[in-house]
Amino acid sequence: MKQPQLKITVFLLLFYFIPYAQNSERQIAVRYIDESITLDGNLDEKIWSIAESASDFWQFFPSDTAKANQKTNIRFLYDDTSLYIGIEIFSSGNNFVIPSLQRDFRAGGNDNISLVFDTFNDGTNAFLFGINPLGVMREALISGGGANNSGFTTAWDIKWKSETRLTENGYTAEIEIPLTSFKFKDGETKWRFNSYRFDTQSNETSTWANIPQNQSIFGLAYMGDMVFEKPLGRSRTPLALIPYVTSYGLKDFEKDDSRVNGKIGGDAKISVTNSLNLDLTINPDFSQVENDNLVTNTTRFEISLPERRQFFIDNNDLFGDFGNSFNANPFFSRRIGIASDKDENTIQNDIIAGIRLSGKIGTDWRIGLLNVQTEEDIPNEIASNNHTVFVLQKKVFARSNVGMIVVNRETFDDPDFLEASERYNRVVGIDYNLASADNTWEGSAYLHKSFTPETDNDDLSGGLNLEYNSRKWNANLFSRYVGTDFQADLGFVTRNDVISVNPSIERVFWPEKSKINNHSLEFSPTYIWRPDLDYKNTDYTLRTRYRIEFLNQSNFSARINNIFVFLDEPFDPTGTDGARELDANRGYRYDSFELEFESDRRKTFSFNINPGIGTFFNGEQYTIEGDIRYRIQPYFSGTLTLDYRRIELAEGFPSASIWTVEPRFEVTFSKSIFWTTLVQYSNRDDNLGVNSRLQWRFAQLSDLFIVYNDNYFTQTIAPKNRSISVKLTYWLNI
Repeated sequence: MKQPQLKITVFLLLFYFIPYAQNSERQIAVRYIDESITLDGNLDEKIWSIAESASDFWQFFPSDTAKANQKTNIRFLYDDTSLYIGIEIFSSGNNFVIPSLQRDFRAGGNDNISLVFDTFNDGTNAFLFGINPLGVMREALISGGGANNSGFTTAWDIKWKSETRLTENGYTAEIEIPLTSFKFKDGETKWRFNSYRFDTQSNETSTWANIPQNQSIFGLAYMGDMVFEKPLGRSRTPLALIPYVTSYGLKDFEKDDSRVNGKIGGDAKISVTNSLNLDLTINPDFSQVENDNLVTNTTRFEISLPERRQFFIDNNDLFGDFGNSFNANPFFSRRIGIASDKDENTIQNDIIAGIRLSGKIGTDWRIGLLNVQTEEDIPNEIASNNHTVFVLQKKVFARSNVGMIVVNRETFDDPDFLEASERYNRVVGIDYNLASADNTWEGSAYLHKSFTPETDNDDLSGGLNLEYNSRKWNANLFSRYVGTDFQADLGFVTRNDVISVNPSIERVFWPEKSKINNHSLEFSPTYIWRPDLDYKNTDYTLRTRYRIEFLNQSNFSARINNIFVFLDEPFDPTGTDGARELDANRGYRYDSFELEFESDRRKTFSFNINPGIGTFFNGEQYTIEGDIRYRIQPYFSGTLTLDYRRIELAEGFPSASIWTVEPRFEVTFSKSIFWTTLVQYSNRDDNLGVNSRLQWRFAQLSDLFIVYNDNYFTQTIAPKNRSISVKLTYWLNI
């Protein structure tokens, strides 16, 4: 066994667990009823008087040791089909911040309340439903214990109802959530529950179960219990059929090619049990997905962007949270549906059909099976591929789990253009994820092996991560090893032949009687060694950051970065065609200093600015990033995002001014009609793009989209391509 592989094995054997008892200090009874409730936003029906109230919220911000100044009352009732929720919100006035009427709004910086349900009582996954004073709704899935934003996705959609009423001193809401919208065990009598509320007028954020400020506000370690009067019965989700029809016209000015085409397909969601779902897709179309944000990348490595396609969202954490999600992930669902053509350009590769089984089996087990077939594209020399992923996960201790994954990408055809090494790629692996009951300790350990034709044996990937999180001290240790021949065609691996160690330590200060909520000092070094270069230390970064969070919700930070990079291949960070590249087989040391300030997002006008200056390889770099936000609530919001980089390398090497500018305009005519326009300008990509989308939600989760796309060259403003598409989708429960 090679030395790195032996080290990984030892790391995994030494990695320990830290069990705690789960936190459940609060409890509320949920009464069973057999009469109907009229959803009108008023809580004047007598039936609400028998419901217990979840009240006495705790402050989360600006303090976490006092009761909330503004009252919040939440009542629960249920029958055989639905959970009913009555909410009373008290505030100091009715000057609410409501940026938009569009569903799935961002919670921070505006008035709203969210309800979090851990239906399996495992502190790992949960369902979230939120509402604002005008009745705008949002729903989300929480995974990974809710430890950070990576485990929070609003791309999930489900059917439910709500109505709100404004009052003299706040607002009231009535909500009906079908029990079929949840997943839970038959006969369950208890769910874990929490709620959090943003109150902009009092500058107060509050939670029902007390959560320390050093934890995530939607973290699942700190929750209470909602106890049902009688056990929940079998409530299997009905069969959902989601057919669609789309048509589009496309003009490619470079190739002088025009096309008009149409497409029919659809999805189906079938409930196998209360907690196990089967998803099917045939001839899917993802044209309604908004454009990704442009990212200026001056590194040598790929950048990960989030999954937004609905078919892959449900239980996405079960498939996608293996390994290190930032740079050593064995399965990254965005790989499916894209491919490289014969010129190594990334293009869309149509999906023929897919099937996805995922969910709970028993109390402590989760299972996932995904199979997707993509289409052959002979002109672009892309073979038809089958993509299969199998996952099995077992809960252990308070909130930890052990999981195994098998990933297989394989072509069953034998086209002439296919190299032998491209016929299949497989990855198998095992992960252990640690989360203590109070979330003080988090971590993971993993070991993965790939199988690819015509490769050597250095095909392992492994890592050990451990995090300690307390009120005053945060400490992390991230480490990974990726072998030279480790290959994950369906994963996200930024670089091979790497041993990396990234410790960090942060001290947080909480001053009293100050305009500052907290301030902190953090030191975070990263070191990378290359085993194939005799364990040469080829990269290191020493980051020092000082951050201030003010009571008015603005924040400021200053960062110093000391960087060393050893280039083993020539590299041009400016991306200039035909320019002289930086020399290989030598090291470059450079430093930078950055500032960042974000203003109070509650204001009508707000902004974020991030300037930087420093040396860069053998030259200098000046940067400024940021955005400006303005709203005319609740109907209009506009954002202008800017990323400017001036790179001046040494004489004889290229220099460049790299601009990325993104104006974005959102108009919400009502809670069912939305118009979004995004303009993306990048001189480095030589592209000026316009994406304008009109959406009419004519029924729950049923939409008509009209999408216009236009792209131009930035130098000549000559058109590249133009398209318009119309798509109709309808969600039908049977």
